[in-house]
Amino acid sequence: MVEWIVFVLGASICLAGATGVISARNPVHAALSLVGTLFGVAVLFVAQNAEFLAAVQVIVYAGAIVVMFLFVIMLLGVDRNDDLELEPLGGHRLAAVVAGGALFLGLAAVLWVGRITGKPEANAPADPNIANVRQLGELIFTDYLWAFEITSILLVIGVVGAVSLARHRREAFIDGDHPGDEIPEPEVAS
Repeated sequence: MVEWIVFVLGASICLAGATGVISARNPVHAALSLVGTLFGVAVLFVAQNAEFLAAVQVIVYAGAIVVMFLFVIMLLGVDRNDDLELEPLGGHRLAAVVAGGALFLGLAAVLWVGRITGKPEANAPADPNIANVRQLGELIFTDYLWAFEITSILLVIGVVGAVSLARHRREAFIDGDHPGDEIPEPEVAS
């Protein structure tokens, strides 16, 4: 019963945070909602006796990655006043809905096939002599090394792209029309 309560609590935190990510108008609020989602995932990891993954989830993702997202948001100067209704290329929202529906159908099909065949999910046999952290480290740096490296390359590409976008925006203001030109002079009390 306690496991079920912890699962429902973690899943509720994840759903509330994910809803905040997609519904927040302010990008900073969306990034902070992402922190809530990542904490919910950490709760689910703890419920599965994967304490190391929960700690890594909080430290790496909720800490470093979200800080990087906030850095990029601040660097780009994304503001609430930006027009988010205008799509540069038509059909992005429709494509996102179609991709989300296809992903949902694929997940439902996998779950349905598991119920039909009656085969349990493939779990690695637990060796009580080897720690969970050691198994994870061996898997990451042997079987999943390329996925690990590609993920790090994608993160670097994201940061370089954000810096490049920020540089282009800064160059656009060199000619004039700075946003700070409309700021009125401070009044002096007499």
